[in-house]
Amino acid sequence: MKKMFITRVFNPAFAGLTLLLGGVLALQSAPATPDARLKWWQEARFGMFIHWGPVSIKGTEIGWSRGAQVPVEEYDKLYLQFNPVQFDANAWVRTAREAGMKYLVITSRHHDGFSLWNTRHSSYNIMNTPFKRDVLAELSKACREQGVKFCIYYSLCDWWHPDYPLGSPGGRSKKPSPNMERYVEYMKNQLAEIMVRYGPLGIVWFDGEWESPWTAERGEDMYRYLRAMQPSLIINNRVGKARKGMEGSSSRGLFAGDYDTPEQRIGRYQDTRPWESCITICQQWAWKPDDKLKSLPQCIQTLARCAGGDGNLLLNVGPMPDGRIEPRQVERLKEIGQWLNRNGEAIYGTRGGPYLPSTNIVSTRHGKYIYVHVFDWQGVEPVKLPPLPRKVKKASLLDGGLVEWSQNNSGITLQVPFVFRDKINTVIKLSLDGSAMDLATIPLAQAADVKKEQTKPKK
Repeated sequence: MKKMFITRVFNPAFAGLTLLLGGVLALQSAPATPDARLKWWQEARFGMFIHWGPVSIKGTEIGWSRGAQVPVEEYDKLYLQFNPVQFDANAWVRTAREAGMKYLVITSRHHDGFSLWNTRHSSYNIMNTPFKRDVLAELSKACREQGVKFCIYYSLCDWWHPDYPLGSPGGRSKKPSPNMERYVEYMKNQLAEIMVRYGPLGIVWFDGEWESPWTAERGEDMYRYLRAMQPSLIINNRVGKARKGMEGSSSRGLFAGDYDTPEQRIGRYQDTRPWESCITICQQWAWKPDDKLKSLPQCIQTLARCAGGDGNLLLNVGPMPDGRIEPRQVERLKEIGQWLNRNGEAIYGTRGGPYLPSTNIVSTRHGKYIYVHVFDWQGVEPVKLPPLPRKVKKASLLDGGLVEWSQNNSGITLQVPFVFRDKINTVIKLSLDGSAMDLATIPLAQAADVKKEQTKPKK
């Protein structure tokens, strides 16, 4: 992972479009039918990312601070002090579940090469710390017991391993006698070990593919190797070389795994290929003392924007060196879960659209329903939506609050009395006389004016 501020990517292709077709702005066909293998993941919409390891002792970034804020010699010996005696896998998974997260992705091995499980293929692992407990074994068991999908992050680069050619970001230092073929075999052995011991896995979340030793051919081979072992496995686009930087989308014609991975930003609307934004709950991926915590509106609106763009959100936490997820992060996650308990119908199992995301409004859909998410009523009161080729039978709030509404040839007007509005995200449910799933996407008037700095959630 690299450091980056959150932005929302605006697609200028939507700006200024005026083509009307039957009273509806027609841009494209309905959302693509999801691959059956990815169905559970797309319906889940929300997962927990965990970046953790001995570096938490220093409070610096995992992998990236090796040789930067922390000298290599010191960084590589931190594992000798690592003793997170308050680690409780059940508590971690319970926190994820209570937040409404349906899957969990843990850094089994980051760019620094440290392995969080009892691997036979490297001595640089959790069993050679004072802690001497297999984190992946305990987490995978807790996930199974609590109904959360267990998944792993695994880096394709390893600045510690002698066979990997590079010893630091960008190849500033190189190993004296690397052997990439042997290193690839080492990775396959480690991954097979994880899949046999702790599987079945939901996802293998690769990273580190941008470095020169990794090739598209190696990516395709790795993909085939893992899918042969577990045909239901989902693998992100970082297994190959098609990713376009932090935007996370994949170049056409290049091998790109199963889904795209925008990093520290909300992906643009895309319903032809699955995507998932990975975003930190604070600013750093690994734990940092007094790191700035995102507000509840930021978290909830980010989740809704991802779902409204037809993507997932993988929200990251960085546990502390004693093994606990920081209490203030746990509290924020509980607050997200409380909102989802009331409004999860508008997130889980939905697809984005038909209205394209704008500054203050996004929409999701499922069956005969459209869910209109209103973040800020200022400047959009009442909400005026472009016309639909469907009759609205009813407009309601998920908690039963009052919605005043009307529909005519010029569109749909929605008004919610102040007392019934959610301070963070008011969700209005539109019940239609036919399916919402075969509707083409429709831009909102505000979409043409969207700028990155305008899309930051209201505090």
